[in-house]
Amino acid sequence: MTAFPALDPIPLPAPVWLFKVLHVLTLGLHFVAVEMLLGGLAIALVLNLASRGGSAAGLRLGASACLGRRLPNVMTYVINLGVPPLLFAQVLYGRALYTSSILIGVWWIGVIALLMGTYWHIYRFTAKLEAGRRAWPMALISLGLALLISRIYSTNMTLMLHPEAWQGLYAASAIGAQLPAVDPALMVRWLFMLAGGLAAAGLWMIWLAGLKSIDGKVRVYLSGMGGRIAVVALLAQIFLAFQVLGVQPGAIRQSLAGDILFRSAAPVWLAGVGLLVLLAAWAAAARPTSRLPGWLALVVGVVAMLGMAACRDVLRDVTLLANGFNVWDRPVAANWPVICVFVASFVAGLVCLAWLISVFRRAEPVVEKPVS
Repeated sequence: MTAFPALDPIPLPAPVWLFKVLHVLTLGLHFVAVEMLLGGLAIALVLNLASRGGSAAGLRLGASACLGRRLPNVMTYVINLGVPPLLFAQVLYGRALYTSSILIGVWWIGVIALLMGTYWHIYRFTAKLEAGRRAWPMALISLGLALLISRIYSTNMTLMLHPEAWQGLYAASAIGAQLPAVDPALMVRWLFMLAGGLAAAGLWMIWLAGLKSIDGKVRVYLSGMGGRIAVVALLAQIFLAFQVLGVQPGAIRQSLAGDILFRSAAPVWLAGVGLLVLLAAWAAAARPTSRLPGWLALVVGVVAMLGMAACRDVLRDVTLLANGFNVWDRPVAANWPVICVFVASFVAGLVCLAWLISVFRRAEPVVEKPVS
């Protein structure tokens, strides 16, 4: 007898592998936006706090403004890129994900209010920065709310892997008012993502250093500071990645070692992170203000993030399989005409997105200078 609800008799309208590919692709892009938001908020907050005085106060406040005024745009990508992977996860893992969502129902529904609060305070933070004012309280509230949302998601995605804890949790709180830590890997996995946020924000600062609309002194500061932050955060993330693997049960580690996708995706992530460490170290030392380092960081960072998302997907599959949930064991009735329409719409959406970005890039930029 399994703890998972009965399998939905309605077959999937597309092969499992197609849903998996789309899930990993959209999840990787979502993670890029999420980590830019979390890391960007944290760094903008610290720089804003550190702008009380001193010779570099104007540079710190200017760098904080460079990050802060772009955070509302990043937030739109966090939200819109977060919907597809969540929908694909519900299709593939609904029997586990719906159950874990109910068990933390109060927190899960509360994400909507927390998200609105985060968005609102980001706009307030940006408005104060545009006025040349120190706005760290707004950044602190936004960051706190965003971190709480990330903790709720981490808890849900971990709780779905542990059906043995569901009955006890429901008996303790039928309304889902708890936020349990049922897995020893939960905190380490959450810290792994937070370290990735600082790394992503540091690399983002290197990319911003290539924008000619930003004052030259601020660009040099962004490049050097972003490189130093990224180096430390990336090395910390490598350490935490091995900690995540180390706290897994022995049977899970053996399954990961024998999985061809994991053995392919893990080196991609590790190689990508290694290249990013070298790039960030060079940026920290040379403080370049050209566009090339930023674009290299973007391309390598996205590839590394997709490798990490694939590793995460395999870890979830082998953990669920150990508990009797085989994601590949699903009836499929592929509706290929509908699939073709979906793929065509997906590609058209990417083309439209590229066109919108090109329009944004051609717009006359606002010159960003140190704040006096």
